[in-house]
Amino acid sequence: MLTRQQKEHIVDEVATAIQNGKSVTLVDYKGLGANDMVALKKSLYKAEAPLRIVKKSLLALAMNKAGIDAYERHTFDGQIAVAVSADEVSGPKTIAEFAKTNDNVRIVGGALGTKLLSADEMNALAKLPSEEQLRAQVVGTLNAPISGFVNVLAGNVRGLVTVLKTVADQKA
Repeated sequence: MLTRQQKEHIVDEVATAIQNGKSVTLVDYKGLGANDMVALKKSLYKAEAPLRIVKKSLLALAMNKAGIDAYERHTFDGQIAVAVSADEVSGPKTIAEFAKTNDNVRIVGGALGTKLLSADEMNALAKLPSEEQLRAQVVGTLNAPISGFVNVLAGNVRGLVTVLKTVADQKA
C-alpha cells in the first residue's frame, strides 16, 4: 500500500513527464505476458517514450495537474499504462507496431499537448510519418526541380561530347 507522500510523488513525477513530453499514449496491456511487457518497454525506451504503469486514479490526477482536462478514469477499462513521448508520433507508432503482433496490447486513448484524444485519433496519429521522414520528403520535393534542371543541362553537354567524340573518331 502506497503512502500519501508516495502517491503525491508519483503524481508529480507523471505530471512533469506529461508536461515535458509532446504526446501521451494510454495503453491497455491486460493479458500481456512478462516477456512481451519487457519487449514493449524496450522498444518504447528506444523510441524515447518510456512506458509507466500507474494507477488510473493517480494518472487522472497527474493529467489534470498537467493541464489535460476531461480525463475520466471510468472511460478506460482494463489495465492502463502510460507512454509519454518526446515527439508526437514515436510513442503511438511504436505501440501500434507492437499491437500488430500482440493482441493483448491496444491503444485506448491519449493526449497531444493538452488535448485529449480518442483511441481512433491516436491510431491515426500512429500512421503519420515521423519528423525525420517528413523532413526528408520536403528536401526531396525541393530537390526534384533542381535535379531535373541539372539533368537537362547535363543532357546538352552529353550531346556535345558525343558529337565531338564522333567527329574525332571520323578524323582519326
